[in-house]
Amino acid sequence: MSSLELGLIGNCCVSALVDKSGGIVWCCLPRFDGDPVFHTLLSDSPGVSRRGAFAIELEDLVESAQSYIANTAILRTELRGKSGTIEIIDFIPRFKWRDRSFRPQMLVRRIRPLAGSPRIKIRVEPEFAYGTVVPIQTFGSNHIRYCGKDQTLRLTTEAPIDYVRNSTPFVVDEEINLVFGPDETLSEGVYQTAKTFEERTCSYWKNWSHRLALPFEWQDPVTRAAITLKLCTYEPTGAVVAAMTTSIPEAANSGRNWDYRFCWVRDAFFVVRALNSLAAVRTMENYVRWIMNVVAMTEGGRVQPVYGIGLEAELTEKTADALPGYRGMGPVRLGNQAYEHDQHDTYGNIILGVTQAFFDRRLFLELGRAEFDRLEAVGEMAFRLHDQPDAGLWELRTRARVHTSSSLMCWAACDRLARIAAYLGLNDRSPFWRARADKIKATILELAWSDKRQAFVESFGGSTLDASVLLMSEVGFIDPMDERYLATVRVLEKCLARGPFMMRYEEADDFGMPETTFNICAFWRVDALAKIGERERAREIFEELLAVRNPLGLMSEDTAFEDGALWGNFPQTYSMVGIINGAVRLSKTWEAAT
Repeated sequence: MSSLELGLIGNCCVSALVDKSGGIVWCCLPRFDGDPVFHTLLSDSPGVSRRGAFAIELEDLVESAQSYIANTAILRTELRGKSGTIEIIDFIPRFKWRDRSFRPQMLVRRIRPLAGSPRIKIRVEPEFAYGTVVPIQTFGSNHIRYCGKDQTLRLTTEAPIDYVRNSTPFVVDEEINLVFGPDETLSEGVYQTAKTFEERTCSYWKNWSHRLALPFEWQDPVTRAAITLKLCTYEPTGAVVAAMTTSIPEAANSGRNWDYRFCWVRDAFFVVRALNSLAAVRTMENYVRWIMNVVAMTEGGRVQPVYGIGLEAELTEKTADALPGYRGMGPVRLGNQAYEHDQHDTYGNIILGVTQAFFDRRLFLELGRAEFDRLEAVGEMAFRLHDQPDAGLWELRTRARVHTSSSLMCWAACDRLARIAAYLGLNDRSPFWRARADKIKATILELAWSDKRQAFVESFGGSTLDASVLLMSEVGFIDPMDERYLATVRVLEKCLARGPFMMRYEEADDFGMPETTFNICAFWRVDALAKIGERERAREIFEELLAVRNPLGLMSEDTAFEDGALWGNFPQTYSMVGIINGAVRLSKTWEAAT
């Protein structure tokens, strides 16, 4: 049965998920939102055997163990059986070559016998068009070609081609390399290619991790979170996907199945900010280019909350009916209706995501008056819409309200424009935007506060609670020691906390009452507790949240509070952001600890 005990490999262009038995269960080509040529994560239903697999199966498997090579995106899986033990090294090449980034659409798998006389079966059974097309196979002495209408892929290996083609078990007595990707002849032999690519990819990731400004505590969780966020960036354009998967349900049989392989402006801002806190600023530079293209493309008009990673605006939602879904819990959705929504926090998240680039003197990217002028058009939209109903950051499909979190981010848009204008010496624009920010702030403080609940509530004049109001202190809207914010934290904990976890809101939505907790909300709670002086309790909760990561240190979107089971799309950037933010906020300083 499928699970989220998975490792992520990638190169900021393509990626794959590997299960604890060494099977690649999800891999989309030619990019993150492409056709899942390996898709058993969404097709391995109980009692059903089908294609879409890239498996290395050890006969008489007894146990397995997985780990990343330290500070890299290279995954090691050890399979132990009665007859012997093998090691599988999985990675997707990524390094500098000829003064540019080399990130091919290629999987490299290296199999080494470690003990005994292990007998394995290699199954390479891609499918195209979301499980509807079985490719035609042709083969040569050291390769197999998988031919479809829209793409042709090639496996190159020293393994006996007949054994691979027919999934025939055989004894492994020497190293085997498998290189899967475009239908191109390798420039060197498969062994030399795999060996060189592994060494150079390992060197790339170790050098990248070496430059991170890590907190003293929780260095391993933070490094893994940082590498994961890096892998979720689509480097050719600068976009950041929310997750690598589609349609992992938020709860069992809930129908809350969404495609997250796109760039939400909101999520991307939090990713950029988290990596900035570790001094990994190149992601911000790439993202700023992407988001400024969105700004230019929309010409001061409506901005969607989500776009394709290549700036695609239309993400029409449909279903892939040939795939039964995660554990058979369909539907499998492609595209996301959220592109049609009005989510007014988007305007604030655009400006928040760009702000540091105006001030940070380390960057190669230089922003000035021309970029500020374009962002002013975004600010105009934020001011105009700050008190208008929208779908909110939780993307409600059947109702609209004036959501506090949306208005909060509209305030942030005007506040940051005032700061940028002051920095650029635009003495007329800074007070203009400060006045607008102050007006929005007064409106929020008046209309989002509920005397009945003694808390800031989810919408103007509303009465229900929403964890997103914790962001008020996060973006600098309110002093965390303000009595109203303190009261809000208390009420939210009482009503939405489930042990260390946190529900998003207390009201039923389009699908009824939520059944699982939302991981980023729990991390928002940790941050709020630290800010209001409850640092030790925040540390305790943070440690409990780290304990529910999967064995490789990754998190999905949701957690079942009863048993800690992971649900929702994977790995979820929001959740990995929470790990970094919590560690940076709560860690002892290097000076105090050493």
